[in-house]
Amino acid sequence: MTENEVMRSTVKHANRVGELMVDMTEKILHRAVHHDESKFSPEEWEGFVKYTSQLAKLTYGSDEYREALKNLQPYLDYHYARNEHHPEHFDKGIKDMSIIDILEMLCDWKAATERHDNGDLRASIEINSKRFGYDKDLKRLFYLTAVQLDWLV
Repeated sequence: MTENEVMRSTVKHANRVGELMVDMTEKILHRAVHHDESKFSPEEWEGFVKYTSQLAKLTYGSDEYREALKNLQPYLDYHYARNEHHPEHFDKGIKDMSIIDILEMLCDWKAATERHDNGDLRASIEINSKRFGYDKDLKRLFYLTAVQLDWLV
């Protein structure tokens, strides 16, 4: 190939990568706009109104938190069935999730930590590794992503 052909091929490749990243970004933006819309449905809203304030006072992953979550379970089951950013949506949990599902999930975890007085994304990632059965590699990916986003220091 000549230098000009290499230049054209490289520019074409770089532009194509950009197009694909824009496509991916559009899908992520759609998720951002429509995140958790089902919570406003009659099947979920009553439960979230009734139990969210209780959960916010508890430490995520604690025995008290898990006990309080039992009251919300029927509403959560409906929610999980309609939202792909939850591992519970899938038969094989997190193993069946796409990268886009996982990105939304990580954003959800970060936002959830901000609803608790003692919320801690680092602790949530650790707790959720046991809860959802993901390995040290995926846990590290979550940490590195959170650091890159300045969510952890």
